[in-house]
Amino acid sequence: MSARDQLLVVIDPVARRTDGESVRIAKDVLSAGAAVRFCLPDGPEDFAKALARRGARRLVVVGDDRALLRAVGTLHRERDLAGSALSVVPVGAAQTLARTLGVPSGAVAAARAVLEGSERRLDLLVDDSDGVVLGDLRIPPVGPGAAGPGAADGAATGATAVEGHAWLRTCQSFVRTLAARPARVAAPPGPAPARLRVEADGVTLVDLDQPVEGVLVTAGHGGLAQVEVRPSSVGAEAAPLRVRARTVTVSGADFRYRADAVVAGPVRTRTWTVRPRAWGLTLPG
Repeated sequence: MSARDQLLVVIDPVARRTDGESVRIAKDVLSAGAAVRFCLPDGPEDFAKALARRGARRLVVVGDDRALLRAVGTLHRERDLAGSALSVVPVGAAQTLARTLGVPSGAVAAARAVLEGSERRLDLLVDDSDGVVLGDLRIPPVGPGAAGPGAADGAATGATAVEGHAWLRTCQSFVRTLAARPARVAAPPGPAPARLRVEADGVTLVDLDQPVEGVLVTAGHGGLAQVEVRPSSVGAEAAPLRVRARTVTVSGADFRYRADAVVAGPVRTRTWTVRPRAWGLTLPG
């Protein structure tokens, strides 16, 4: 049996908790087509140990975007991306990155792609703290989860508590009928323009005297990142600046950024460099 037919399937604990049925389906499909060893890590440390002990087996991650990022980041820090072909079966709420990269949605289709697909080498963005970006990074960190970890969980917990007490819901409804309707609350304003210096391959695109609404950097293909800077404007909308570059440096006052599914910072300067064809992902042929 070839190394391609031997799999190490690492099942992320979040996937096991949130969608056990999809995990079971993925296990059944993979087991029917290859010699599989399953690993159920309890946390990031066990996750890293499993990757280090995979030997010649192909690595398959069953989990969401964060599990995929954790796998690529771990392999990068171990300097083992060049010889690794990674596969992923997306399970969990966060699957935007996997879909963007071309991974099929659905446990059956994704597991079949693991067995029947082929490796595609992709560019990687690596920052000066050894962090990785597979898709894109944004400044400010707009998007799901930008309000901070635990916000959605807190809302869900509150809803569950109310659902468990029918009498409380009745009282709340009665009180609402007696209380005056509160004034409409205006939506919170968007992020204020930031003063940042953005450099692409050493050339300054915007400096600190030009506020910007946002910066978007995408890993792209062919060894160059796609960089878009949206200057702040008053009145007529300012046209965004778009270039392609191998290195991008952003500096200025403390800023946060969203790299794929993870918000990082604050930092005062950060440089991202494209590593061409640095990692491999198994995708449908």
